[in-house]
Amino acid sequence: MPTILVIDDNPAVATALDTLFSLHDIDTRTAESPEAGLVQLAAGDIDLVVQDMNFHADTTSGDEGVALFHAIRERHPDLPVVLLTAWTHLESAVELVRAGAADYLGKPWDDLKLMATVNNLLELSETRRELARHRHSEKRRRDVLAGFDLRGIVHADPASDAALSLACQVARSDLPVLVTGPNGAGKEKFAEIVHANSPVRDGPFVALNCGAIPGELIEAELFGADAGAYTGASRAREGKFEAADGGTLFLDEIGTLPPAGQVKLLRVLETGRFERLGSNRERSVKVRVVSATNADLPAMIRSGEFREDLYYRLNGIEVKVPPLAERSDDILPLARHFLPAGKSLAPDAERALLAHPWPGNVRELRNTLQRGALLSRGEVIVASDLGLVAPATPPGATDEPDRDAIEAALARHNGVMAQAANELGLSRQALYRRLDRLGITRD
Repeated sequence: MPTILVIDDNPAVATALDTLFSLHDIDTRTAESPEAGLVQLAAGDIDLVVQDMNFHADTTSGDEGVALFHAIRERHPDLPVVLLTAWTHLESAVELVRAGAADYLGKPWDDLKLMATVNNLLELSETRRELARHRHSEKRRRDVLAGFDLRGIVHADPASDAALSLACQVARSDLPVLVTGPNGAGKEKFAEIVHANSPVRDGPFVALNCGAIPGELIEAELFGADAGAYTGASRAREGKFEAADGGTLFLDEIGTLPPAGQVKLLRVLETGRFERLGSNRERSVKVRVVSATNADLPAMIRSGEFREDLYYRLNGIEVKVPPLAERSDDILPLARHFLPAGKSLAPDAERALLAHPWPGNVRELRNTLQRGALLSRGEVIVASDLGLVAPATPPGATDEPDRDAIEAALARHNGVMAQAANELGLSRQALYRRLDRLGITRD
């Protein structure tokens, strides 16, 4: 609930304003002197000040109000201040508006005009705070990730920032890393980031999708094979562990590794030694292992499909990559990243992208943008080009307001955002986002 401080020596004025503001879910605090008002402001949590211009019965010059305003502005430069003034002080009030006061109203005031002014100022104040929080979050994100090689990953959501920060932090150790998350979420990109910021960054990065290799060949892929080790092995071949020596081996879909491969992988993780298929000669390698899975490995352990000891060897630390639906602030930056040169997104296309649940995650998003670019008839991709099915509206839910509905609501409420948002069934910040998305400007 927003809070307004009323500084006025007349208790009747404070009571009237308290009653008016309470009807609009606004908390009111009062002070009868400039000194008491400044004390309350120093305590914090004030969103707006309504102040009188005179505070003694024998004073009519308005000088006290001028001095109070400048004291507030010096201590709280971004705090909006509304002046209550008699017409005899109009010139002083106008000068203060030029100096930064938000507005002035004559006594007796008009309740509707006062509330329109207050609501708009509170909305602006809330927007400023949100922007300040966003800037602080952005700075903190830049500070945390500064100096790391992020391999060009596109990200804007705090959930992505948290996962990236953890990946960069654990990269500096030599612990094995298990990257978990749904298909298409970008687990291999996170593995590349771990490698790029690790002590073995100058070594090779070798990737193997365990789910794409037939079970009878997975051991040869991992550890290599001598000539004649299996049908078709006409010459000796190097395995992925040898290829990754001195660097990082990324094992994707580790949950599909067959039991025999699990046993051999566990041994090499414990000893750093292995034999090629068909060979009795031990070989030694030094490899950082990063694995990934979309499977529930603890459940596979309980069912006997995955070795518990191997799981704990692989899971030195777990980096969870959230699904795209849980990092919605990444959607539009990623979409723009996937757009071919010369293409752009129409507002309805952006709305469709934000509304889609993305079961296929980043991979689905990339394919959708490729489709849209191919089917669009011009430089601008519209929603129908994307081929996305609009989600069903849950029972009792309101439809997404379109441009006409938003503009009509704003007109009916004379631009007062809080009232328009309430009519549309939105929060003020949700309405602000829709204005930005639709390119609607307001006075």
